[in-house]
Amino acid sequence: MWRQIETDLLAWKERKRRKPLVLSGIRQCGKTYSLRSFGRERFSNCVYFNFEAQPGLASIFSQDFDTGRILRELSGISGMPITEGETLVIFDEVQESPRVLTSLKYFCEEKPDLHIACAGSLLGTSVRREGFSFPVGKVERLSMFPMTFYEFARANRGGEMLEVLADMELEREIPVVYAERMKDILRQYFIVGGMPAAVSAWSGAHDLQEVEAIQENLLRDYESDFSKHASRSDIPKIHMIWNSIPVQIAKENNKFVFSHVKKGIRARELEDALQWLQDAGMIHKNELAAKPEMPLSFCADATYFKVFLPDIGLLRRRANLTAQDIISGNENYNRFKGAFAENYVMTELAAMGFRPYFWRSGNIAEIDFLIEGGGGIVPIEVKAAENVKAKSLALYMRRYRPQCAFKTSLRNVGVTRQGDTELWSLPLYMLWKLKKYLEEKA
Repeated sequence: MWRQIETDLLAWKERKRRKPLVLSGIRQCGKTYSLRSFGRERFSNCVYFNFEAQPGLASIFSQDFDTGRILRELSGISGMPITEGETLVIFDEVQESPRVLTSLKYFCEEKPDLHIACAGSLLGTSVRREGFSFPVGKVERLSMFPMTFYEFARANRGGEMLEVLADMELEREIPVVYAERMKDILRQYFIVGGMPAAVSAWSGAHDLQEVEAIQENLLRDYESDFSKHASRSDIPKIHMIWNSIPVQIAKENNKFVFSHVKKGIRARELEDALQWLQDAGMIHKNELAAKPEMPLSFCADATYFKVFLPDIGLLRRRANLTAQDIISGNENYNRFKGAFAENYVMTELAAMGFRPYFWRSGNIAEIDFLIEGGGGIVPIEVKAAENVKAKSLALYMRRYRPQCAFKTSLRNVGVTRQGDTELWSLPLYMLWKLKKYLEEKA
């Protein structure tokens, strides 16, 4: 299955002033597979070391940071030569051995031609541990996410169709035969999500039972990580927050409310547990930007936010929705469909590298997402179906006059001019074209 990260890894490999790479992302999103596949295809040889499965490897780094000695000993263990410019060295699950990450500083300075790539599922939580030294300025970082809709569609016999759509001008209405097929693939994506094991089970035999077994196992594994990697005092709080998220997402006003986690509990009692989930990549936070000015991070309110899950398929399982609920659009799904569309857009934007915020004006208007792109702030209004009346977006455009704005729904492509704003209708299944459009506008 093709992954966008392959393009990013190749760019890293060919960069002249390259540093060791740290690839982070939620557990089982495909980091190890992608790195090993990249090593096989792009290098003369690839050596792989897993610091969770082989804890004894950490002792190689405990003596000192002599890079020559470390490489000789690693070569002896792997039985393969490690040659600068020809070998990819992969350090996996590096959160289990902080000194491995610290060693990257010395590899950066002493072995600049050696390709070293590290992967870890809980790096964010590990960096916060006392005594953990991260080699700031000595590494390059990439983030990996569950498979996006574009990657999912390519894995499900939609590749040729995507190529046609990629070549279409954004102004051109999508032919009905393409639009209906893409809507169908989007429904499948809402059911399966983007965890590679689940996608593989679906793209092969469309085995929903296997997909759901994989999703359940993943959710159990994540909960096991709470107990293994979080502090003892935070474990019950993390479980409470994790269990409350589907209900919080589904609320009409889906602002995260701490008292909805447990009645009477105060925000400061849960903040560390919520931060752990964010550092682990198990949630996305979307903060309020009440005064939309660049940079958005300067005007964000960290106390007023929404929380989303990193995978739409896992959200479906957590919400106890069946595949038939989504296919038929029944009452069970109708309560969640707005939340599903919003969670989907959040994960797509995050995978494109955007850090989204949202805007609200009292109780009269709300814009689901604000991003920085195209030389300014871009508002994005999300609708789950084809009804695209957007009073909040109209108010925002009158008040702030953005250069461009987007309504994303199941409605076909379209563009109009409203005052100073170029207003686009962009189908949910075409959201992957947003980044390229904004890059061309910049």
